[in-house]
Amino acid sequence: MPFTPPPRIPSGPRRRTLLASATGAALLVGCSAAPEDTGGGTSGTPSPAQRVRARAARDSTDLAGRYDAVLAVHPSLAVRLAPLRAETVRHAEAFGGRPAGSGVPRSPSASPTGSPTGSPTGSPGASPVVPTDEKAAVALLAAAEKELADRRTQALADVDGELARLLASVAAAGAAHVYLLTTEAAG
Repeated sequence: MPFTPPPRIPSGPRRRTLLASATGAALLVGCSAAPEDTGGGTSGTPSPAQRVRARAARDSTDLAGRYDAVLAVHPSLAVRLAPLRAETVRHAEAFGGRPAGSGVPRSPSASPTGSPTGSPTGSPGASPVVPTDEKAAVALLAAAEKELADRRTQALADVDGELARLLASVAAAGAAHVYLLTTEAAG
């Protein structure tokens, strides 16, 4: 029996495969980098990452407003709450939010009734209801911090990269705020 060599099989990918891969990679790189880097994309619709970032900035700004409202009703809590509020303002700025004021409450007379019936997170722009009892006011802040930290943890599934790391870090800081607010309130 004569030995016949097998037909020549190319050892690597074919030229057409390489060209198609290179073209596809160029399209992917061009499409994926632009929306997150630009202000709003070409179609005017923000990317999921931009929406998460904008909401995180808005939520941190609103939370700083809640701290302001509590501090307006309970100035004796300033030493305890000022560092947490300052960190919340830094979070808003890190997400690209406009810097919050230097402690000016959104509504200085934020319903200082004894009724803690307001939602811990409230609606954006609404004046939070601040209880006249200091412990109840701090508990309201803790509930708002917890809800926000939980929401940010869930939003991690929608983003990746640097934004995911920032979101995770701020969610962890929010959980630490909850701990500080609840342990000091108990003591």
